[in-house]
Amino acid sequence: MPHSFRERIHSGEKLIAPMVCLDSPEVVEILCAAGYDWLFLEAEHAPQSPQSLQRLVMAARDVPCAVRVPDHGKLTPWRFIRIAGDSRAILGQRLAAMLIERGAETSEAALRKERERFTRSPLVIVVVACLTAGHKVPESEQRLSAGLAAYNLLLGAQALGFGGQWLTGWPAYDLEVAALLGLDSHECVVSFIYLGSPREQLPDRPRPSAAARLRDIAL
Repeated sequence: MPHSFRERIHSGEKLIAPMVCLDSPEVVEILCAAGYDWLFLEAEHAPQSPQSLQRLVMAARDVPCAVRVPDHGKLTPWRFIRIAGDSRAILGQRLAAMLIERGAETSEAALRKERERFTRSPLVIVVVACLTAGHKVPESEQRLSAGLAAYNLLLGAQALGFGGQWLTGWPAYDLEVAALLGLDSHECVVSFIYLGSPREQLPDRPRPSAAARLRDIAL
């Protein structure tokens, strides 16, 4: 019988979750104790700060959570491209060929790095921002929404027991690579999200103090 959240999803089991709109860790703890399979933390329309969301996620403990991202204007300014299987090595070969065709001074080690760029994990998701020019929602905000969608992939992977990493590099900003990925002129790469099963627990890097990054407005 499957026990982990990931195994239960793969088995086709129906999983039940309530939507939480209250900034209350106590409510989250009660819902966890009630036996729900996972929790949906509403962050788009509920009055919750990043700090309160963190408290709610911590209160949820071992119950997986999903968080919605803001999408003002309902533009859905993102889409995803999956790179899996043989496509990972093929795309890496194309990147190495690009550098050779451009006459770039690259060593064999650098070319090997490009050939293996997308084989570091079994699945890579390209997060693409789809920008609508001239809309009342600025393109900068649309791009931020796409970035949050990318971050949610990492949160979701973590909740399901997978590992994930956000990477960019030169392919994220190269027009020829964009054409190879099938991007339109109004689209751009936000990130390459690498997903897989972690082999070991990585130590967390030093984080800045939240208090040091916050101040009251001076009027």
